[in-house]
Amino acid sequence: MERPEAGTSELGKSVVTAGSRAAEPERVVVGTDPAAHEPVIALDAMGGDNMPRAAVEGAIKAHLAGAKVVLVGDENVLKPELANLGGVDLEIVHASDVISMDEHATDVRRRRDSSVMVGMRLVKDGRADACVSMGHSGATMAAALLVLGRLSGVDRPAILANIPKADGFVALLDAGANADCRPEWLRQFALMGSAYVERVWGVERPKVGLMSIGEEPHKGNELVREAHGLLVATGGLNFHGNVEGRDLFSGLVDVVVTDGFTGNVILKLAEGEARTLFGWVRDALMSDLRSKVGGLLVKPALRRVAERMDPAEYGAQPLLGVDGYAFIGHGSADARAVASAVRTARQAVRSGALGHLRNALEGAAVSVSG
Repeated sequence: MERPEAGTSELGKSVVTAGSRAAEPERVVVGTDPAAHEPVIALDAMGGDNMPRAAVEGAIKAHLAGAKVVLVGDENVLKPELANLGGVDLEIVHASDVISMDEHATDVRRRRDSSVMVGMRLVKDGRADACVSMGHSGATMAAALLVLGRLSGVDRPAILANIPKADGFVALLDAGANADCRPEWLRQFALMGSAYVERVWGVERPKVGLMSIGEEPHKGNELVREAHGLLVATGGLNFHGNVEGRDLFSGLVDVVVTDGFTGNVILKLAEGEARTLFGWVRDALMSDLRSKVGGLLVKPALRRVAERMDPAEYGAQPLLGVDGYAFIGHGSADARAVASAVRTARQAVRSGALGHLRNALEGAAVSVSG
């Protein structure tokens, strides 16, 4: 179904002061269909370290920004939370169970009343357009596959992560869904990533790079070398060739394809390095009086950079390849991250991304068979 944007725990205070924050960074999702209806976002309000409080706060923020949010979880827990936060009228769909972070992803098969399973069924049944979960990522992926199924032409879904670069973002996939991959899967990731970035981010004919240890086609392990040949032969794909880790932030390409093990290491390394670098800068600016004065002058600019690199500004990442809109967020998400995740899902639906992915996969299948 494709029907045709706002942290502390003191919700009232955060809403009142939101306008005084530094200018928000450039949004990842830019392409929308003006004729599209307002999407309904099913939010797993129980999965995650800071739930349900963060989910309810985030849902209220998103609601105040114009989004339609349905909270999925134990109504005996969610109703008091809503009442404590001002009694905003949000729909609640009851789910009696929740998959915790230390449980197995495969538990979704027998725990059909878990919040993530109920959320996915809302999408499947047409009562919601997208499901967002900040809980167990493996369980979220398993629930999406079990309930929504795969798109035609897709063997394995992939998580797309947005990595900040000088003039916007680069899409990295797979960011952790598939530790071991086959060459054909990387080709599918490339097609899906390219279609998503073109439709949702508004990038015309995105350039696709294959992560390797050298630019030359013969560089890399067996997986990379075989995938390179498939990507070269894929019609309609704007394949740049191999890229190296240093190219990720340079703007050389718009989409970087790799296996989920490598992608997740890259993502966590980038996030950790950003935190470390900002810590070093903070320590240096507090080292003496002159540095402290200079720090006051550069503080607004540094805040903008920090927000641009903060995963909470984007909230969740799409799981591409399932037959519906599913988004996976950080387990430690706060209310701001939840609101951002709803915004990301909302705009992705409005862009008609799912239909564009279908067309890209079908077109590639025709070109290969032809």
